[in-house]
Amino acid sequence: MKGQKFIVPIISAIIGGVIAVAISNYIFKGIAEPIAAADKVEKVYFAKTFAGDSNSTDFTVAAERTVDAVVHVKTAYTMNNTYSYGDPFFDFFFGPQQYSKPQPVQSSGSGVILTRDGFIVTNNHVIDNAEEIEVVLNDKRTFKAKLVGRDPSTDIALLKIDATDLPFIQFGNSDDVKVGEWVLAIGNPFNLNSTVTAGIISAKARNIQILQGSYAIESFIQTDAAVNPGNSGGALVNLKGELVGINTAIASKTGSYAGYSFAVPSSIAKKIVTDIIEFGEVQRAILGVSISELTEEIASENGIKEIKGVYVAEVSRNGAAEKAGIQAGDVIMSINGIDVNSLSQLQEQISKYRPNQQVDVVVNRDNNKKHFTVTLTNLRNGLELITQDAILEKLGAKFTTITDKQKKELRINGGLEVTEIDDGAIKASGIKKGYIITRINRAQITDIDDLKRIIEISSGAVLVEGVYPNGSRVAYALTLE
Repeated sequence: MKGQKFIVPIISAIIGGVIAVAISNYIFKGIAEPIAAADKVEKVYFAKTFAGDSNSTDFTVAAERTVDAVVHVKTAYTMNNTYSYGDPFFDFFFGPQQYSKPQPVQSSGSGVILTRDGFIVTNNHVIDNAEEIEVVLNDKRTFKAKLVGRDPSTDIALLKIDATDLPFIQFGNSDDVKVGEWVLAIGNPFNLNSTVTAGIISAKARNIQILQGSYAIESFIQTDAAVNPGNSGGALVNLKGELVGINTAIASKTGSYAGYSFAVPSSIAKKIVTDIIEFGEVQRAILGVSISELTEEIASENGIKEIKGVYVAEVSRNGAAEKAGIQAGDVIMSINGIDVNSLSQLQEQISKYRPNQQVDVVVNRDNNKKHFTVTLTNLRNGLELITQDAILEKLGAKFTTITDKQKKELRINGGLEVTEIDDGAIKASGIKKGYIITRINRAQITDIDDLKRIIEISSGAVLVEGVYPNGSRVAYALTLE
């Protein structure tokens, strides 16, 4: 009896275990196959995704590919402390009076080698007023650099050194960079050569209002990569080691990095340097519209349902947009397939093209999308490209229209700044780089067309009046052959 008492529970336990195992095998047998199938597909891609993410935060490859192609740009110029008698004719005969010894001034920044034979892009403000430009490579070789051209409207300048077989960085497409993407900033902050910092793209198409002039283009890439004084002109690269921007500015109350830095997109920089190399100056194209941000208020007043795009307030008479059929009240939504939702985005896209090139413009008119093919024009509303002509060759100089900031600081209505001097009438007269021409033979000079017109109808000698950046007003006799 006692044996039976123990045997029955044992047999029951064994039977229960066998049943449990059978049920378990049956249940998990049905699940095992999907897991195996998923493992064959999902696990492979899952592993690849994480491997990719891990590699994306490894900056060593991009740094190694680019650091040797970022250079230290050093400049020097002399600050002359002079004053004027206040009468241009008196100054013409007796010259400005110097009241202290000229002081040498030195500054530095960064630059990016673009070609094996020594073309280097930097910021215009890095070489502004420079009388001498020196480039120091990462291997410590030093070269004298020549200023090939500059564009204050985008703060881009192009230098050239006499060298071969140099390391260089290829342009990437800044239109393709995305907010949140990793980038490296490479430069020489505080004279610390070859400094690499990392960050992400924080925003695109930023307008921070630091560039002056009617045709200033600001569509900066904003990053949180640490950038400090000396980084200007340096490289912003993606993790492939491609150049996506030229580091230009920081937002700071102290003058040092405070979390925000800004770079000129490579789409703009590439266009500027290409124009300078091919034509000697920038080929500026315009759409021929006055635009404003599309706000909720403007949309409501005009019955616009979708608050997306840039509002066309006016179209220039006989301008590119008007000829194509674009009207005031239209909303520009894209240029050649790239969406534009701010003034800076529109400016950036148009800045990539030259006069006489066509762009596809999509507009919202009466809440319907319409396509227009627009042939862009130059600043004079023509289609021809602007090149250095015989008049400028005779003068032996290059000029740029002064900014609104310069007008305010110097208390003048306008003028042309002498940015480069070669052999010619300007050099022979004694005019120095940085001089701002305000009048020729008493005629007001506000742009290059004014200068060309006056010189073209003049002969012998002309009286040139102007001012230097330090406020010294000086007049010169310019002899025309």
